[in-house]
Amino acid sequence: MFVYTLRRMNLFIITLLMLTLIGFSILRIDPHSQAAMQPFFQGWFDYLTQLFHLDLGTNAIGVPVLAEIKSVFPATLELCFFAMLFALVIGIPIGTLAGIRQGKPIDTIISFSSMVGYSVPIFWLALMMIMFFSLDLGITPVSGRYDLIYHVPYITGFSVIDAFLSDDPLRSQTLHSIAMHLLLPCLVLALPPTTEVIRLMRASVADVRKQNYIRAARTRGLSSFEIIFHHVLRNAIPPIIPKVGVQLSSMLTYAIITESIFHWPGIGRWLLEALANKDYVSIQAGVMVVATFVLIVNILSDLIGALVNPHIRKQWHAVK
Repeated sequence: MFVYTLRRMNLFIITLLMLTLIGFSILRIDPHSQAAMQPFFQGWFDYLTQLFHLDLGTNAIGVPVLAEIKSVFPATLELCFFAMLFALVIGIPIGTLAGIRQGKPIDTIISFSSMVGYSVPIFWLALMMIMFFSLDLGITPVSGRYDLIYHVPYITGFSVIDAFLSDDPLRSQTLHSIAMHLLLPCLVLALPPTTEVIRLMRASVADVRKQNYIRAARTRGLSSFEIIFHHVLRNAIPPIIPKVGVQLSSMLTYAIITESIFHWPGIGRWLLEALANKDYVSIQAGVMVVATFVLIVNILSDLIGALVNPHIRKQWHAVK
């Protein structure tokens, strides 16, 4: 495990250094910036020193970029967290059902629906849901994180946690407003990872059901419920954990579109505004923060998947 972790950390450091080259190159697009006036490698080393001290620079109006990222990135993480939670809660049971009923009509329906859901343009789905649920039915708000009549103190940056920790007498109404504002963006953002979780879970369950220990469990007279929950799921979920972690990078890409349509004050919308204003300092800072976060999540998902997956542990012993 130590050797595997060390290899992943080396890969993380190498990839991160390559990303710093991209971030520094973005700064050099502006011909009047200090980065463009220096020799490339000398400026890159200065840029690495700056990043090491968590100094992401200041934007066009003189505001530290790190302070802005601290205010917008938690909103994106909150949205992605609930979207991924929804994807797992919905995708794992449906994918398990499709894998158990492989080749049956229910499997065909689930696979077809999953393919259609994955093919739906996310911006079109967002606009249709706004028109139906917000404009026609008036159930959900159109944009924002919560109604402006409520005050959510900044404690962690996550509105649900901050509202829960506050001592405001209108706390329950604030939490309800936050939940209603979260509903549509969460559902839209959760569609691509949900369909992917269904596909991964279906393939993993179908593969596990062919193993000899499943046949042995049937011969021992175990019920279908015991076989599914004690044998199938226990062995089908660990192999998909690293692949589910990879979905976060795609989710952050979709988050840019989702935040733009729902006016969600996250890092995706903030990056679009930086692009429109040609604020290269903010652009490179956003790219570095998002890319670093994706790398960390991918490494953690690999390590967690390796810890809970017995097949990978057997490969370690075989290599040793």
